[in-house]
Amino acid sequence: MVSSEFISKIEFACHKKESLYNQHKFKYAIRSMFAGAFLTFSTAAGAIGADLINKIVPGTGRFLFPFVFAWGLVYIVFLNAELVTSNMMFLTAGTFLKKINWKKTAEILLYCTFFNLIGSLIAGWGFAHSAAFAKLSHESFISGVVEMKLGRGNDLVLLEAILANVFVNIAILSFVLIKDSAAKLWIVLSAIYMFVFLTNEHIAANFASFAIVKFSVAADTIANFGIGNILRHWGVTFIGNLIGGGLLIGLPYAFLNKNEDTYVD
Repeated sequence: MVSSEFISKIEFACHKKESLYNQHKFKYAIRSMFAGAFLTFSTAAGAIGADLINKIVPGTGRFLFPFVFAWGLVYIVFLNAELVTSNMMFLTAGTFLKKINWKKTAEILLYCTFFNLIGSLIAGWGFAHSAAFAKLSHESFISGVVEMKLGRGNDLVLLEAILANVFVNIAILSFVLIKDSAAKLWIVLSAIYMFVFLTNEHIAANFASFAIVKFSVAADTIANFGIGNILRHWGVTFIGNLIGGGLLIGLPYAFLNKNEDTYVD
């Protein structure tokens, strides 16, 4: 009889997340803020890199930015930060397997989301006022990305968000189940590169890019950049990410491994 490593990892993850949240909410908040900040760091570096390489060969910034951005998720998974979109997979699977109740799952997801945002806002403010972003304009790479995303309708945002978190949780599942650290690294990078290259919608990634632009000198040049539209976009993205990571990855893998003793992950 073979036990499921997936189920044991889900149980362990749910236990440690719930335990930290119940006993030390401030520590959980810090880990969540780190996740938002790490993605903002890689977003900032990727955005400036994209602008520089676009000046040499126009259009190549779109290829460079996802590669630099992807390292932010590497930092998150290797340094044990709390990211809402990966928690959607862990906690949905844990809820189905009765390792955590749904009320606590919802509470942790909302708490994690809020402090992912706080981490992004703090880091975004810092980068927006740094020398690298002093001349940010409407023509800059990150400005174009933010304006394009905020111009999308709800149906498209929802679809793009579902796709994004399928990619992200392919990366997370691979990180959890694969033994070799080098293999973990490259699979994480590959999946994150793909969703960013395709301009899919990821709520924490959007926290990062929106925060940098909102605090920058280019903020007033971005169309549809009002707080109402931003909140609409984030709300739809959250729902889509939950569907993609929770219902399309976490739930199916929990179902596939429950009550199985041969074909298990």
